[in-house]
Amino acid sequence: MDHRIDHFRARLAQTGIGSSDFDLNPDTVLPEGRKLRPAGVLAPIVRNGDALSLLLTKRSAALKHHPGQIAFPGGKQDESDADVIAAALREAHEEIGLHPDNVEVLGTLAPHETVTSFSVTPVIGVVKSPFDIVPEPGEVEEVFAVPLDHVLDPANYIVESRRWRGQKRHYFVVPYGPYYIWGATARMLRAWSETLQN
Repeated sequence: MDHRIDHFRARLAQTGIGSSDFDLNPDTVLPEGRKLRPAGVLAPIVRNGDALSLLLTKRSAALKHHPGQIAFPGGKQDESDADVIAAALREAHEEIGLHPDNVEVLGTLAPHETVTSFSVTPVIGVVKSPFDIVPEPGEVEEVFAVPLDHVLDPANYIVESRRWRGQKRHYFVVPYGPYYIWGATARMLRAWSETLQN
């Protein structure tokens, strides 16, 4: 088991290539000089015997932005945060009740640029010991686990499209049971899987 964790840590130590919500849409023209706001999200790995799973959240349907979507716990970096890793750990504590001291950070992926002008750094971490999941009321509808092997297998990804702001936009999807994991979350997971293939 630990050899897999060591492999993750070793791959994350190598500089990766950044991803974006525009990867599958090469015709998109991004404005020069655009300013991206830093953010961090946590990919919390949990152990269940010999199996590894990833915790994800389903956002509340009442939220103004991205209601009902599958997401990592995380958010924008506040002035009080030392860096994007601290932001990811703080937000995970607020959103799902995972204390920062209970996370062993393995490393980060290269930042991901979103359509909402964030530069999101995915932080990969292992949950050290079991904890009581406490979804943040009003923001997190559900916290669930997906087998890590499922989201790290490139063969499980498909490309779909929909119209967005008058244009057809393509994006990755990695479905799991009743959960439709797509968009930025799926792209960041796909980027993680790509780092492990090299």
